[in-house]
Amino acid sequence: MLARLLIPVMILGFGVAGFYVLSRPTATDPGIDAQPQLIRTRVAELLVEDYPVTITTNGIVQAHNDVTLSSEVSGQVMLISPAFEVGSVFEEGEILVELDARDYRTMVDVAEAARQSAAAAVELAILNHDRTLKLADKNIVSESEVNQASATRAQALAERDSAIARLDQAKRDLDRTKIRAPFDGRVRNKLIGVGKSVSPGTVLGEVFAIDYAEVRLPIAGRELPFLELPELAGDKAVSVTLRDAITETKDITWQAKIVRTEGTLDENSLELFAIARIEDPFGRRSGNPPLRIGQPVIASIHGKVLHDVVVIPRIAIRKLDQVILVDRKEMTLNPITISPLWSDRDHVIVESDAIEDGEFVSTTHLVYAPAGTKVEIIPDIEMSTADAQSSGEADTQNTNR
Repeated sequence: MLARLLIPVMILGFGVAGFYVLSRPTATDPGIDAQPQLIRTRVAELLVEDYPVTITTNGIVQAHNDVTLSSEVSGQVMLISPAFEVGSVFEEGEILVELDARDYRTMVDVAEAARQSAAAAVELAILNHDRTLKLADKNIVSESEVNQASATRAQALAERDSAIARLDQAKRDLDRTKIRAPFDGRVRNKLIGVGKSVSPGTVLGEVFAIDYAEVRLPIAGRELPFLELPELAGDKAVSVTLRDAITETKDITWQAKIVRTEGTLDENSLELFAIARIEDPFGRRSGNPPLRIGQPVIASIHGKVLHDVVVIPRIAIRKLDQVILVDRKEMTLNPITISPLWSDRDHVIVESDAIEDGEFVSTTHLVYAPAGTKVEIIPDIEMSTADAQSSGEADTQNTNR
């Protein structure tokens, strides 16, 4: 019984003794001073320089001339050119569709015969008029007969002119049985086939011009001061670089120029739409990759050049308008608030009087960075070594796999 009571007492005693030993303060070596750990940061040097503004926007390639082909005369479709198939390319003046022209040739022949008859009537009327005038000079015919001869001549001339007009109309109708391409272009849609009967106004298909294409680019109001857009005829065009928005590849680009603006702001977005022109979009002359109608593109518009400004890396920005400078002599932090002139995806631009040339800015995310805090700059060689080690470890892991 006594042994059973002693065991808990002994355990409790050992516990109290252990707590006493562990809770005693450890002795420190008075000869060693505790050094505060410095904040380490990467930095970038800020320089006063010129910065070309580039505005990025999006648009869709559109044909500048998109028309509907329709028949001007009635008839049956007899022939369709291979160039009048969806996607086919044709040249200006090329015959795309032919209608049955037999009736129109007959009308031309009839009109030509009527013209010849009218011409003969004119010759006869002129001879009769001249003879009547000679007889009138000799008082052989009366004045009424002279008037009658003059009227007959005038009527013959009018009928001849009418016959010539009807002949011209018949020839135009005959020519309209051949539907020709109005410009160099491609076929968007074909709505007829051989044997189909058409009448004036019947839609044959849709075509668009391919000499150049256009892109409608929205530009925000805050971006307008950084561009010199052409507003009047003769104003200098603005260069634009286009990239495919579907694949977003940077290897293939197309050059365009903003040639005009729509002149009014959109009521909903308050954006101004600029019209960029792409010459030879299908690369027929240049050999460039085709830029197809309806293709979405990313446009980089070359704007004004900002002179004597400081370019800050986007990674150095805190809370939208703050950066942390590093004093090069004292190696201390100096947080400041900036007023950006311009910003894009990679940089923020400020005036040179806000930051001196050659200042260091912290590019490391610092959770706690009060002004005057001592820092240690991470050298580039250390960063490169760390990157190389990380790359080597990754290669080793891949090899082991």
